[in-house]
Amino acid sequence: MRLSMKTTRLEAFSDGVLAIIITIMVLELKVPHGSGADRLLSLLPHFLSYLMSFIYLGIYWNNHHHMLHTVSRVTGGILWANLHLLFWLSLIPVTTGWMGENLFTKSPTALYGFVLLMAAIAYFALQHVIIRAQGPASILARAVGRDRKGKVSVLLYAAAIVLAFVIPGLATVIYIMVAVLWLIPDRRIERTLSAADPN
Repeated sequence: MRLSMKTTRLEAFSDGVLAIIITIMVLELKVPHGSGADRLLSLLPHFLSYLMSFIYLGIYWNNHHHMLHTVSRVTGGILWANLHLLFWLSLIPVTTGWMGENLFTKSPTALYGFVLLMAAIAYFALQHVIIRAQGPASILARAVGRDRKGKVSVLLYAAAIVLAFVIPGLATVIYIMVAVLWLIPDRRIERTLSAADPN
């Protein structure tokens, strides 16, 4: 009899790592020295970079949660692909802090985009490994289809990284656009799961 790993531990571990990442980010928000409004305003770049990263991590957590609901058996490949994704997400606090500290200047904004790009590629890789393990007729394969939204996101990140060295403000706008694109909950997996479950 072949034993198969369930998704419970994988989900719990991933949720724990994401919670720690968010905790690290919020701890980077320093308490202002003094009670004046100008002191508070000086923290605005830090807060805005934190807010954008918090939203991104929330998007990844949401989509990761839905994706794992399609997994019936966890393989070694899925475990490593998941760790690969978590690695890139764990770098978000560093790039978030650097970008906020330096007021969204060229190099920090470009590096932030690079981490977002690599996280998107890692997510795509995890998705591919799951589909390969579950088969081309699996729930996830049917749900994502050609994954146009994922491919467009990768292209936008790549364009934003280049733009960051010329017009960093425009690169930041593109990062926000991609977040908005994914902020609306992706119903593809939910619809496919509902269609597969007669109850």
